[in-house]
Amino acid sequence: MQSLTSITELRQALSALTGTVGFVPTMGALHAGHGRLIETSVRETDFTVVSIFVNPSQFNDPADFAKYPRTFDTDAALCASLGASIVFAPTAEEMYPAPQQAFVEVARVTEDLEGKFRPGHFRGVATVVMKLFQIVQPHRAYFGEKDAQQLAVIRRMAADLNVPIEIVGVATVRDPDGVAMSSRNQRLTGAERTIAPLLYQALQLAARRIERGGRDPESIKQEAVAALAHPEIRIEYLEIVDPDSMQPVSKLEAPVRIAIAAWLGSTRLIDNVLAQPRS
Repeated sequence: MQSLTSITELRQALSALTGTVGFVPTMGALHAGHGRLIETSVRETDFTVVSIFVNPSQFNDPADFAKYPRTFDTDAALCASLGASIVFAPTAEEMYPAPQQAFVEVARVTEDLEGKFRPGHFRGVATVVMKLFQIVQPHRAYFGEKDAQQLAVIRRMAADLNVPIEIVGVATVRDPDGVAMSSRNQRLTGAERTIAPLLYQALQLAARRIERGGRDPESIKQEAVAALAHPEIRIEYLEIVDPDSMQPVSKLEAPVRIAIAAWLGSTRLIDNVLAQPRS
């Protein structure tokens, strides 16, 4: 496996490859969820490129950016063990050699959920992903469904801007107690980690209501919120949305995503599940 930090070096390495290229963009602090993305790419393409770049432009809180874990040596070892061909780990100066003046904005799909509570976040995400797409030029790019809104944003961006890359969503990887794997989980205290499964349990409760014939999104949301009545949990949002537009639905007639963001102490967690209404 090659480990590269220069765009020029990466392009030279890619130009020597013959076959399909899969791409897994990450911010490092890799866990089994990232591992599933890498494994899927390795299985489905000839060469896999994993980027490790903590992108400053998608953090609306400088303290959150400063706290984000940097574990490059461990991350690179995991990539190598899973069969990645190249790890691309540029510096911020390599990715942004001059103040950025061109940005990618994706409307509507970014308006609610994370977009409402993290202004500028998706502009930073879409811009850096487009930059990485231009640099790597893969055949396929792999994103986790845990960040369902991010996946929807990237799919819309690729479709609207005619990006010739297949965007592949990979199912959320969970711990045995249901908690979605996330780099942020390591910030939880021991006590908070025992509370974290309640988020997934509330999502499952809402999904069961929908799949058993529930038709009123508002009452189902209220029941899920009530299930999260714990002094250590502060809900930022719990919404039932269309999986493509990520807009709240008023009727339950087609598949929906039930999405949550909540604080446990000083750690913000997100999760979601897909639910299919009974026909």
